[in-house]
Amino acid sequence: MHLLRPEACPEAPPRPAATPVRPAADTTFRAAFSNDGVVWVRGGQACVARAPSFRTVCPRLPAVTDVAWNNGEAWAAVPSVDAVVTLDGAPRSVPVGRVVTLSSGRVYREDGSAVTFAGTAARGVAGAPTQAVTDGQGEEFVVLSDALRRVSDGAVLERAAGPYLVALPSGARTQEAPETVGQFGSYRLANGRLEALDALGQVRHAVTHGPGRVGVVGQWVVTVSPAGTLRLFDSQLQERSQL
Repeated sequence: MHLLRPEACPEAPPRPAATPVRPAADTTFRAAFSNDGVVWVRGGQACVARAPSFRTVCPRLPAVTDVAWNNGEAWAAVPSVDAVVTLDGAPRSVPVGRVVTLSSGRVYREDGSAVTFAGTAARGVAGAPTQAVTDGQGEEFVVLSDALRRVSDGAVLERAAGPYLVALPSGARTQEAPETVGQFGSYRLANGRLEALDALGQVRHAVTHGPGRVGVVGQWVVTVSPAGTLRLFDSQLQERSQL
């Protein structure tokens, strides 16, 4: 008895390796941190929680696109009224035109021009930036056309910026996950955890944590979730009792 041997099929050409698709950052959820507290915006609704009580206040405003701290005041960008407004305390509104993003030092309009929070002209960029930060030295950095740029001279620092812009004590960089950097190391939300990293980037401590944003408020590492849940940790990631 003879067995029929199937004819050999020509090998299929190897498929080209798929280009990794970077998950898009949630651009409707932004947060800013300072020693005064945390301010955030999600889906156009802005909220502020001041230290030390961290009681959340969410004023009724037209749709907000970005938030920032400046000289102890929590600010929101409201393009529909061409202004930046304070979120708590004494109400203030500064007419600045259509705002696209804020740093702690400047207000950036849709044409890239910039003003201070007092409404005076400041150096900007050519084109609408999507994110902006002020570093520890007062230098401004923006993400524009997917590149990280220094505002003072227009230098391109990263040609393919990541989704999250991080201010440094001196300078800025982009990351694939939300992160904050300070004098004692950095903290990031990645891998389903809040991680504390040393100066070499090694994970020192970690706790389970969902998506959100992270920053430092005084002695606390503070996180805020998209739903507005705040959590406070010490530098060793021991969590403070329920707010």
